[in-house]
Amino acid sequence: MRKHVWIVLVLAFALIAAACGGDDLEGTSVTVFGPESSEEEAGALQDALDILAERTGIDIVYTGARDFSDQINAQAIGGNPPDIAVFPQPGKVADFARQGLVIALPEDVADAATDNWPAAWNAFGIVDGTQYAIPTKTDLKSLVWYVPGSFEAKGYEVPETWDALKALSNEMIANGDTPWCVGIESGPATGWTFTDWVEDLMLRFHGADVYDQWVDHTIPFTDSRVEQAWNEVLDLWNTDGAVFAAGGTIAATPFGDNGQPLVDGKCLMHRQASFYSAFLPENTVTGPDGVDVFYFPAVDPANAPVLGAGTLVASFRDAPEVWEVMEYFSTAEYAEERQKAQAARKGGGDVLSGFLSAANGLDTSVYTPLEQSLVSILSGADVVRFDASDLMPAAVGGGSFWTEATSAVNGDKSVADALAAIDASWP
Repeated sequence: MRKHVWIVLVLAFALIAAACGGDDLEGTSVTVFGPESSEEEAGALQDALDILAERTGIDIVYTGARDFSDQINAQAIGGNPPDIAVFPQPGKVADFARQGLVIALPEDVADAATDNWPAAWNAFGIVDGTQYAIPTKTDLKSLVWYVPGSFEAKGYEVPETWDALKALSNEMIANGDTPWCVGIESGPATGWTFTDWVEDLMLRFHGADVYDQWVDHTIPFTDSRVEQAWNEVLDLWNTDGAVFAAGGTIAATPFGDNGQPLVDGKCLMHRQASFYSAFLPENTVTGPDGVDVFYFPAVDPANAPVLGAGTLVASFRDAPEVWEVMEYFSTAEYAEERQKAQAARKGGGDVLSGFLSAANGLDTSVYTPLEQSLVSILSGADVVRFDASDLMPAAVGGGSFWTEATSAVNGDKSVADALAAIDASWP
């Protein structure tokens, strides 16, 4: 009888330990590799993982590198990948999934991801009907940064349509003001800021269905609708007096170098994603009394889609400790701990952290009022589309789309020739 009781107790304790992810994971280790490498971002990511490490006994180490995209290719193909990778491009996840390099989520982990994230965002980790990745960070790209005080002083009003935005740009030029700060330099990724503009306009002019067909190449780049979007951007940028480029030219200006000119009044608007808050000068006041944002206008205000981006995690190793970390990445707890750590590393107070999440159940009190409004847009959007270049095959989305865009911005190629070159590069 005593033996039976002892067996029952042992089994009960084992089940409790397994449910809690406790001692059974003590002494295991998990490596995580991703593109976030700054002290604020990489440090905060590690800080959030340390919470789980302390609770479970897993040794979790995050390493970040700006050239993540190149390194992860070499590591995966060479058979030496990390346990978990933080992907900024769902297209790369899809490539790796179809090559059998990353592992499909176990049912319980996939169920947790479904519970912890809105379907519109969780869908980006699904490849051919199977879930391989979990969203961990969201960026809202359909934004224009501006200084409300400058608008008020000069009598400018926030535009609500694309035509009104173009008219405002022309009005500013006529008044001797420079409407836009623009830069597309980003090392190996130079050109991506131009592609963001194109993607926002594809959604606005032609809708989500056409956008999806363009992403999967049912509609080629040489389609007249794609050419229209490219020309809309270039016509705006190439208007005399429209752009301030701190580096001398748009292609030579790092995308992150536009915060100071905006604050200094050398330009009055800068279209960039929510993470751009990390590039504002130190101690910049945000909100109505400082630097604020408005929604990048739609063609029709009744149809206001959201262009987003972010990161997803996928696994290269099948092990309980790996899935424990993967599931944690999906939780509101991870997002809250990451946000608190990143805000603190940025200086705290009303400073914007540059990190957003649309995880279900997120306590938004960890965000500033401006960030709370961004999280509300992300969580409540009915029409969300991920950055197209991040969804396309890597050879295009992280290759020819960027390089050919740069050629067109520089005037080295016509739009028609650049678009034909991208189509020719499609794998």
